[in-house]
Amino acid sequence: MRDFLPCRFVLFAILVSSVALGSDPREKIVIRDDMLSDHPGLSTSSVYVSGQIATVLHFEKDVDPTKTKLLGWEGRFEPLVVGSKMVVLMPLRNLDRDEVVPLLVTLGDGTEIPFSVKPQSLEKWGWTDHQVNVFKDREGYNAVLSSLNASLKRERELRGENERLKQEETSVDHALATLLSKGQEKKTPFHSEQVAFLKDSDMEIVVETFSGPGKAAVVIHLKNTYSDEPWRFRDARLIAGISGYSSLPFALRIDRAEIVPGQSGTIAVVMDQSAFESKEGLRDLALEIFRKDGLRQVLVNVDHRLVRK
Repeated sequence: MRDFLPCRFVLFAILVSSVALGSDPREKIVIRDDMLSDHPGLSTSSVYVSGQIATVLHFEKDVDPTKTKLLGWEGRFEPLVVGSKMVVLMPLRNLDRDEVVPLLVTLGDGTEIPFSVKPQSLEKWGWTDHQVNVFKDREGYNAVLSSLNASLKRERELRGENERLKQEETSVDHALATLLSKGQEKKTPFHSEQVAFLKDSDMEIVVETFSGPGKAAVVIHLKNTYSDEPWRFRDARLIAGISGYSSLPFALRIDRAEIVPGQSGTIAVVMDQSAFESKEGLRDLALEIFRKDGLRQVLVNVDHRLVRK
């Protein structure tokens, strides 16, 4: 016999893509290098910015403030700040997706370096530049040192990613999430408890919660009903209550990160009892799903009573 939760339990799941922002450009500091070609006037580098976030361009030589210009900045940027070897950009707001602002930086020796100032891309590789170190001399000490540090950082990130993948291979929770994402809940110890149907002009969403021994799970089925663009997954976050911030551990599996118009996809999340524990006992959690443009698509209240003894 199935062990249903008490009838007073209500699944709280809402579509909130129009109101809540997801990932913040402040959450990750991006410092990168830009190696200029031998003919910088023939190529244009891109700089990615976000509203109210300062982006610093750092050069090897002093910058001429009288000949460094950001075209059409009025109403979109704070006045350009130029000093010593640095140029500081500060957008007043997020630029529109197709908005590009030309920037011409002139060094003290007369070298002109053009840039295209763009909004953070919505693609997987998208970022906001916090600092860009611009090098003309690829063999110079600073350029070589910066390149070495960047290589060491990438190596550390790859080691960390490999370790994460190894842990997921042996993780029970990830194995359960994989089965749930494939619709094979009968092969898991979970029982379906509640289902909610959500719909707006772009998406049809079904949210299903599962109870399990020492664990809980949420499965989200999404169908893209928008005729023009694909829906892209960005991130998921599990927090202690709707007002929480720091993400708690969970196991996630998705069958596709991009859902083209007319296509469906599934997101499965498994949570261990330890995520629900607090000094006062078990607590309710909130699961957030973010789409690629940074907006929160779905918010699900995860009742602690889903965790069965």
